[in-house]
Amino acid sequence: MKLTALFSLLALGELCWATSLAGECKCTPTDKCWPSAKTWKSLNKAVSGKLIRNTPPAISCYPGPHHNKKECASVLKQWSNSTFQSLDPIGYIYPTEELCLPVDLAAGEKPGKCILGQAPVYTINATTSQDLVAGMKFAQKHNIRFVVRNTGHDLIGKSEGYGSLQVWIKYLRDGITIDDKFKPSDQCTKSDWTGAAITISGGYVWRDVYNLAFPKNLTVVGGGDPTVGCIGGYIQGGGHSPASRDYGLATDQILEAQVLLADGSIVTASPCQNSDLYFALRGGGGGTYGIALSMTIKAYPSKPVVAQALTVIPLSSDSSALLNAVTDIHEAYPCINDAGFSGYGTWSINGPAAFIGNQSVGYVHAVAAMGISLDEGQKAFEPLLSKLRAVNGTQLFVSVDWFEFPSYPAYYMAMSGNQLPVGGSTSAMTSRMFDKQSLTGNRTALAEMVSTIAGTPEEMTLMSVVFTGGGAVKNHDPLSGLNPAWREAYMVQVVTRVWAPGSDAAIIKAVRQDISYKKNWAMRKITPFLGSYMNEADRKDPVWETDFYGEHFLPLSMVKQKYDPTGFFYCPTCVGSASWYEDLLPGREYGPLCATGL
Repeated sequence: MKLTALFSLLALGELCWATSLAGECKCTPTDKCWPSAKTWKSLNKAVSGKLIRNTPPAISCYPGPHHNKKECASVLKQWSNSTFQSLDPIGYIYPTEELCLPVDLAAGEKPGKCILGQAPVYTINATTSQDLVAGMKFAQKHNIRFVVRNTGHDLIGKSEGYGSLQVWIKYLRDGITIDDKFKPSDQCTKSDWTGAAITISGGYVWRDVYNLAFPKNLTVVGGGDPTVGCIGGYIQGGGHSPASRDYGLATDQILEAQVLLADGSIVTASPCQNSDLYFALRGGGGGTYGIALSMTIKAYPSKPVVAQALTVIPLSSDSSALLNAVTDIHEAYPCINDAGFSGYGTWSINGPAAFIGNQSVGYVHAVAAMGISLDEGQKAFEPLLSKLRAVNGTQLFVSVDWFEFPSYPAYYMAMSGNQLPVGGSTSAMTSRMFDKQSLTGNRTALAEMVSTIAGTPEEMTLMSVVFTGGGAVKNHDPLSGLNPAWREAYMVQVVTRVWAPGSDAAIIKAVRQDISYKKNWAMRKITPFLGSYMNEADRKDPVWETDFYGEHFLPLSMVKQKYDPTGFFYCPTCVGSASWYEDLLPGREYGPLCATGL
């Protein structure tokens, strides 16, 4: 959506925030303003005993009243299981800093110090909207940082918050309903969708939706990982899916939403009511405009699927043939996408862990196309595969497998739907979108970019390729707050590096600078006018406003000001977050949330 000159002037003229004075900070447990035990007890009574005093998931491994060797061993075994983490109010799938890791007591490891760190101090295990309102009013009255969380699938740190009160919506579950024909709850006549619709009311994950939709042979644009939450940051931040190329991103599927605002009111966001809020929820990022209580999304009749699995492994320590093959795949992808294919890939010249059997070097992808024949699919890939066959058995090992499925649900269950392991805090990530021109316009520049982001074997850089753009993702929608760069993107490249636990500050700084500048800017060089996918991005992106939101940042800021004028809802790199900063504690990457005065 192009901004008019008038809209820009209005945005610049009215974009001022009614937050605290510059330097004023949210109250934390070390401050005199922190509520007394009696006051917290009154909140617990108001939420019918659902207030939790948080303790780290691995606290059983440490000396003190919670010490339990058997429980510690169980925690150690389950630590990388995302379901385990999501069942704890402060278990994180991608923590920004881990300060209470499990300890292998049986192996003689000695526990150090266990602290909450950046995690919230208290959690309300909300089961009703009244619980959420009680939590908001308490946080507002006592000037406490407020955090909203569902599953903890969060790469940016939106589900964390030092010294905060958290509302946990995982068990706020008012049902999932499937209607054969969409009927707007507000009788809105501006939507032209007459197909099937699914209303998700509460903190459900995509597996819950698939369990109901797949038996009806419906295709749903939802998470490739079925444990991701449905109506939070995933869908509000865009949400790529195995079905995106055919039907658009997850955010494009939102037909209407029920939203709890900072003032405690519940409103409907649709093309007819609060259409500016509807615009913001559809791609403008989660956690900052209000709390989504329910959303109604589109569902589609299923189609047969043709799928391909490709594996490429170098036959020597020389990575040049692999990098050349990766360049070939990138260059060929727009044509392959135009033929109907989309999916996900991973590659590295030396990854931090095995991703192809026991291999940490190579390229692998799984892609699929709906409603085409196997012969059509094979023809679409032939130009690329002919190049790969030319070096198969000499420089590379190339394996190609084809599959046919009677429906999207069958394909998803067989080749997608993987529950990813928990990530660690010892990593840095960036991402960048690529359009057709950047992939096909200059092979020399593309090859240079591929080589730069691959780095050296010692860097152990891992690349994840999101082949889910193009197709219906390109469809312009004036009521979408999504970064417009998505409408041009054919793929997103996600680049990740890790460092060893306990690494000194200089090593960590070097890795982060390599990711944020050298590798990000190598990609930016050939795709300067696009952006990054905000849900899988660099936490320290120096130009996140442009990269995450594009030209929609100003109109989204106006929506934020209208619906949350005091900036109550805060999350890092979210719209409105410039009104706040974290006053970092010594030696830490977190601290009290303080007002900038902007």
